[in-house]
Amino acid sequence: AMDWRMAAYCTVQYAALQQHSFVPTLVILCSDIQVSPASIAYYYFVVSNSLNLSCHRHLTPRPLTTMSNPNNTHSLHPNLVVGPSKAYSTLFTEMRKADNSPVVFASYARRAMRLLAEDAIAELPTKQTQIVTPCGPTAGTELDVDRICAISIIRAGDSLLQAVLECLPEAHVGKILIQRNEESKEKEPILYYSKMPPGVENMHILLCDPMLATGGSALCAIETLKEKYGIKTEKIIFANMICCPEGLKAMGASYPEIKIVTACIDEKLNDEKYIVPGLGDYGDRFFNTV
Repeated sequence: AMDWRMAAYCTVQYAALQQHSFVPTLVILCSDIQVSPASIAYYYFVVSNSLNLSCHRHLTPRPLTTMSNPNNTHSLHPNLVVGPSKAYSTLFTEMRKADNSPVVFASYARRAMRLLAEDAIAELPTKQTQIVTPCGPTAGTELDVDRICAISIIRAGDSLLQAVLECLPEAHVGKILIQRNEESKEKEPILYYSKMPPGVENMHILLCDPMLATGGSALCAIETLKEKYGIKTEKIIFANMICCPEGLKAMGASYPEIKIVTACIDEKLNDEKYIVPGLGDYGDRFFNTV
């Protein structure tokens, strides 16, 4: 157990030097003397895996974007967080390739979504705590997992929801089924179904959908959460893998208080309301229904 703790502690300290946003919570978990050796081994794996994904320092600088003016990203939305991992460049290159099979796409997507999930979780509120490490007491922070609900916009959102639950298996889960009307020019969203856990109005929300294109589905989901379930919009964090200026501006115009955590900002929407250069239909490619 002591060997695992020392390995985990050294690893998270190195991760801190790489400025990973999820380090403060993980270092507390790895230091707590009450955490079992098996749990220590698991958290050691989480941090080590993330470090391995982030070792390519020579790749494209942050933020990852195909916009012609990459320095203008934060003007698109007043509450925007772009994930800092250098690994996204390689991962998105593989995800974008049209000739990669759904199996290959899903493999790279899972790696990228795990990074994004940690970045989104890091934006949730934490509370101060005192713990005892194998070497003595120290201060730290921890999440109130009982007051966190991860909500997916079905179907593509289920892929990102799974990544969140791998990080926070105790989190509550909600579902919203929204589909774009592919027969219309504007591709407006249609709400079919929603189901939330009891007391969701008192929880902090991680809304999961891998793509933010027009913003229609996300806005429809937020409206449902606000009007049907009484959730305050300032408690919502919207996590997505890839977005574009049109969607960010639409979200900013309606809900500037909602924090958006993304991995990549692409150039624009095309006439069919798909993100360009994009990566195709995320749900179809991930779930092999191409």
